[in-house]
Amino acid sequence: MKRVAIQGYKGCFHEQAARQFYAGEGITPEIVECDTFADLYTKMDEGAADAAVMAIENTLSGGLIQNFELLQAHNQKIKGEVYLRIQQNLLALPGQRLEDIREVRTHYMAINQTRRFFQRECPWITLTESEDTAKSAADIAREGTMGVGAVASQLAAELYGLEVLRESIETYKQNYTRFLIMDDNLIVPREKINKSSICFTLPHKPGSLAHILTILSFYDMNLTRIQSLPIPGKKWQYFFYVDLRFADFDRYLQSLAAVRPLIEDFSILGEYTSAL
Repeated sequence: MKRVAIQGYKGCFHEQAARQFYAGEGITPEIVECDTFADLYTKMDEGAADAAVMAIENTLSGGLIQNFELLQAHNQKIKGEVYLRIQQNLLALPGQRLEDIREVRTHYMAINQTRRFFQRECPWITLTESEDTAKSAADIAREGTMGVGAVASQLAAELYGLEVLRESIETYKQNYTRFLIMDDNLIVPREKINKSSICFTLPHKPGSLAHILTILSFYDMNLTRIQSLPIPGKKWQYFFYVDLRFADFDRYLQSLAAVRPLIEDFSILGEYTSAL
């Protein structure tokens, strides 16, 4: 067993991502629930968790800015990633039909992702915002609430003994979230490393970022993401978070050596195997 911290409750998409990643390691994760993303690091620092899974970006809503800040603020390195399709399902206690449901409770993001289904298929249902998708499912199961449904994952249905009334009710089917794995005990062999996440700042002068990108391109680095965040207390200066994909680890090291004299506050957030 490996104790893996997640933001949310058992049965949420973070747990699905944890299960998906550690299945490849032959491990069944023991889930440690956390209220916030910052709590993931607290649990690891306290020894209450061996690893953590943290969402970092979504194909519909973009990057989770506060999580980029957490990556830069803590020492735990990224050791892997998971891309998970976010499939939302309408769940309820067994023995009910869609026509029996009068209220659905779920997280506000799940409401946004499924509103069109409810407007078209069951406009009589009231959508009520809740703290968490999986917690909504757990509460319905624990309380034995009839006439009330939840929008959550298939895993939540299985864990809490609920029935799937309608599956895959999200408006956009190409809805994926990328999750990062922080696990200091996980060793990624050099020959399997083909992706890196780095962070740096640049001198505040024209063309500095373009110069760095040109050098990385020369060394065949594929930038799969670049995110800028303002530096508190420094006017118009930014941290840059960059994800690099590469086929040759030596070329990757050469690219870092080439840009290192031109950047400031440089750190490697993780070197790992791409999930794509």
